[in-house]
Amino acid sequence: MIGLQGLGRRAATLVVATTTALVSVTALAGSPAVSAHGDRPDFTLTVLHNNDGESHLVSAPGNPDFGGVARFKTLVDKLRRQATSGRPAPGQAAHRGALMLSSGDNFLAGPDFSASLEKGVPFYDALALKSVGYDAMAIGNHEFDFGPDVLADFIAGFGKDGPPFVSANLDMSDEPALAALVRRHTIVKSAVTRTGGERVGIVGATTPALRTISSPRDVGVLQDVAGIVQAEVDRLTRHGIDKVVLISHLQGLSEDRALIPLLRGVDVAIAGGGDELLAADSTPLVPGDAISTDPATGDKLRYPLYIRDAGGRDVPVVTTAGDYKYVGRLVVTFDKRGRVLRVDRGSGPVRVSGVAPDAVAANPYVRRAVVEPVVAYTEGLAATVVAQSQVALEGRREPGVRTGETNLGSLLADALLAAGRANAATYGVTPPRVALQNGGGIRNNSLLPAGPVTALDTFAVAPFGNFVAVVPDVSRAQFKEILENAVSRIPVADGRFAQVAGFRFGYDPTGTAQVVDDAGTVLTPGTRVRSVVLDDGTVLVDGGAVVDGPAISLATNDFSARGGDQYPFRGAPFTTVGVTYQQALAGYLATDLAGVVSAARYPEGGTGRITRL
Repeated sequence: MIGLQGLGRRAATLVVATTTALVSVTALAGSPAVSAHGDRPDFTLTVLHNNDGESHLVSAPGNPDFGGVARFKTLVDKLRRQATSGRPAPGQAAHRGALMLSSGDNFLAGPDFSASLEKGVPFYDALALKSVGYDAMAIGNHEFDFGPDVLADFIAGFGKDGPPFVSANLDMSDEPALAALVRRHTIVKSAVTRTGGERVGIVGATTPALRTISSPRDVGVLQDVAGIVQAEVDRLTRHGIDKVVLISHLQGLSEDRALIPLLRGVDVAIAGGGDELLAADSTPLVPGDAISTDPATGDKLRYPLYIRDAGGRDVPVVTTAGDYKYVGRLVVTFDKRGRVLRVDRGSGPVRVSGVAPDAVAANPYVRRAVVEPVVAYTEGLAATVVAQSQVALEGRREPGVRTGETNLGSLLADALLAAGRANAATYGVTPPRVALQNGGGIRNNSLLPAGPVTALDTFAVAPFGNFVAVVPDVSRAQFKEILENAVSRIPVADGRFAQVAGFRFGYDPTGTAQVVDDAGTVLTPGTRVRSVVLDDGTVLVDGGAVVDGPAISLATNDFSARGGDQYPFRGAPFTTVGVTYQQALAGYLATDLAGVVSAARYPEGGTGRITRL
C-alpha cells in the first residue's frame, strides 16, 4: 500500500517523460476493448490477481467473517477451475487458460509477520502463498521493510518450485542474498509462463520511490520505468510472445495511468500499492468497503479501466483492495495475433467471504499450517499487558499523528529518546538530546482506550522493522531543515509530519513550504518553522532564524535517518542502537514509566510540544 510509513513520491518520479505525454491518458471505464479487425476469438485468458496482502493472514482487519488467506486459497482454486472447465461463455474462445498473479506487498511488518520472524524460514506468509499457487509475483515496497536479507528469506521459503519474483527496474547485484536468487532465475525482470498451451509474458516493475519509503539498502532502484519496461516488452516480443501482462507496484493507479500512455505492447496491466477498489455497483463488497472514485472527476472507478497506450490501443488496467479481501478476475479474449478482442463483462473483484450466500470454506492445510499458529501467537501478545494507561491514546491519522501533536506520538518519541540515551554508551555514540518519529510510522490508526496496553498494541502502533538510530552531529541549520520537512506538506496528512521529544517548536502553515529532492537537497528553503526550544531552555530557532551554537545529537528511526519521507539528513552518519522502535516502546512503557501512562504526563491534546501559530 501507499508508502512504508508515509506517502511516497508520486508520479513525478515514475517515468522520464514529457508532460504532453500524460495528456493522452484516458479512462474508458466500463467499455470493453474490441479489435477493429473483427478477428475471431482464439484464446481466452482469465487473470486472477491480488495485491497488498500485507500479512493479513487470519481475516480482513476488523472483519473476521471476510478475508483470510485460508479462504482466499479456496476461492482462487474455485475461480481457476471455473476459468478452464465447462462450456465457454458467449464471446469467449474454446481455447482457455488461467493465471494467478500478485502485484506486490506480499508481507508487512506487524503481529502476524512477527509470528513468521519468530518461526523462521519458511515464513507463514510463504507457506500460504505457495499453497495459493502464484504464476508470478511483483516485488512491492513493503518487501524491503526489514531489509534485503529478510526478503531473500521470504523468497527462499517458497523452495525450488516457487513462482518467479518479477521486477525489471531493480538491480540486485550489490545484495549477495538477492543476487544469488537472480542467478537462480528466481528473481527476474520478466517471466514467461504457459497456460492452456499458450505462452504469456509477465513483466514486473517496482516504485522508483522505493529508497525514500522503504529500506532496500544496496538494491539499485532504476528510475526510467517506462524505458525499462518497454525494453523488456520488446525483448519478449522478439521471442515470439504476443500476450504480455504488466504487474507493477508503483504505489497506485495514478502511476499506472501515467505509465501506460508511454508504452506499446502491454496487453493487460495489474497495479498495486494504492488499495483502490474497482467494481460495478452490483458487485458484492466486503462490509464497510466502497468503490473508489477518480480523484480528478469524482466518478466511481469501474473494473477495468481502459488507458490508451502509445500505439493508440486501449489497455485494460485493474487493481483491487488488499488484505486478501478480494480475488480480482479479469477475463480477456485474444485473436490469433495476440490482440485483445474483448474483456468479459463478468470480470471484476470477487470478495473472499465466510458468510452466505457466497461463503467459501477455509482451506484445511492453510488453516492448520498458517492461520492456527499465527492466531496462537497473536493471542499470546494480546494477553500480555505491558502497561496501564490513565488516558486514551490518540493514534488516528487525521486529525491525529499526521497533522498535529498527540499523546501517543509524544509517547513513542519519548521512547526513542530513552532508548537512544540508554544504549548510547554501548554503541559509542553521543547521547541524543532530542528525538523525532515520523507520523507515518505510527500505524494503529485508532484511539487506544484508557486501560490495559498490551504487547499486541505496541505492534499495532509500531509494526515496522525500523531500528532506533542516533544521528550524533546535526547542525542547528540542518535540524531546522529537518523540521521544515516535517511540516512541508501541511495541510495534507502526510507521513512525514513528526512527533517530537526533548524540545518544542512552533510553525506557521502560511509560510513557504520547503521543497527537497530525494537526496535531501533543499531546492526551496522553508519559512514555516518559527521557533525551536530544547527542554533545558536552549533556543535553536528564534523568529525563523537559526541561533548559532553547537550541533546536537538526535534519535529517530533508521528509516528517517536514511532519508525516508525525504527527511534531509543527506547521508549523515548514524548508528542503530540494537532495538526496534516497537521494542523501544514496549520497554519504555514497562520500565521507564513503570507500567503506568499517566494523564498528567500524556494528557489528551498533548502538552504543547508542537504549536501551530
